[in-house]
Formats: sequence, C-alpha cells, structure tokens
Amino acid sequence: MRTAALQILPGLLLDSVLLLALFIATPVKAQYQPLDKGSSVQFRIKNLGFNVTGSLTGLVGKISFDPAQPGDAVFDVSVDANSINTDNDMRDDHLRKESYFNVKQYPRISLISGKISLYKRGAYLFAGRLTIKNHSQDVSFPFTATEIDGGYQFKGTFTINRKDFDVGGFSTISDNLDVTLDVIAK
Repeated sequence: MRTAALQILPGLLLDSVLLLALFIATPVKAQYQPLDKGSSVQFRIKNLGFNVTGSLTGLVGKISFDPAQPGDAVFDVSVDANSINTDNDMRDDHLRKESYFNVKQYPRISLISGKISLYKRGAYLFAGRLTIKNHSQDVSFPFTATEIDGGYQFKGTFTINRKDFDVGGFSTISDNLDVTLDVIAK
C-alpha cells in the first residue's frame, strides 16, 4: 500500500506544479471600483431656452480595464436616481416623481459596457447599454482613460433622448440632453 502511495505522489506533485504554472501564466484582469467621491456624473438640458445643469451621485459598480487590451474591458456602473441635483429643490422633487425618473420604483440608473475598443491614440470607444426607468438603449461614445495613482480617471460625453427612457413626457424641456462622465476608479 505504501508503494502505491509513493507512485501516486509524483503524479500529484506534477499536476500541482502544472496548475501553479497555468495560474501564474494566466493574466489577471485589473479590477477597479468607481469612487463616488471625486467622480462626477453631470447633465445639461435646455428648458424654455435656458440651459439647466445637474448632477447625480451614489456611483457604484465594477470596472475591469487594461489599456493594452481594451476588448477585455468591462464597465458595470450605476448612480442613485434619487440623488438628482439641479440646485433647485422644487425642480429636483419634481424630477423624482413618476413622470420623470420615478425614483421610488427605479432607484438606479445603470451603464453597462458591451464592447470597448481603441478609438484613436489615447482614447477608447464605449459601446453598451444605458438603463433608466427599466428602459434600455444602446449608447456609444469616445472616452479617455488616464492612469492615476492606483487606478484610472475615465472621461466621456454622450447625448441621449430623454423620451427613449420615458422621462418627462410632453414637457417644455428639450428632448436631447448631454451627459458628461468624469469617473475615478481605484
């Protein structure tokens, strides 16, 4: 019996060494957490000819990013819809209601990547889905990724049509709004 155990031991040892070598040779994707503090999610929309700006906070999610392999990147982030802030409490309360963001039923606004690709030197192209009030639409926009201590700073801007997400119905506000992202991830 002891001879059989000694014969098995070299095989187990070899298997263990091969498994360790495979683990070491397999690249590990860098995982980052978006930081709410220091990041900004802002929007701009026209209302009766005037620009209204606002922001959202409560940024959470996961980001996997390597500039050498953008095709392997994954962005899965969201913000708190209830955090909407246009520096006007009455307007913000109105935007939280059912006809706009309906924050009681849909508390998060999410952005999930489908594909990240090199756009041009120093910039990448995000293609994914934006979900507001359980309505998802494809979005695509260029962004930059700047390496910072322990992570990255991602910046990008895109335009959406609020009606695609059933936000605002018939209103005096413009259909289109610009969203600007400046996300710190570590």
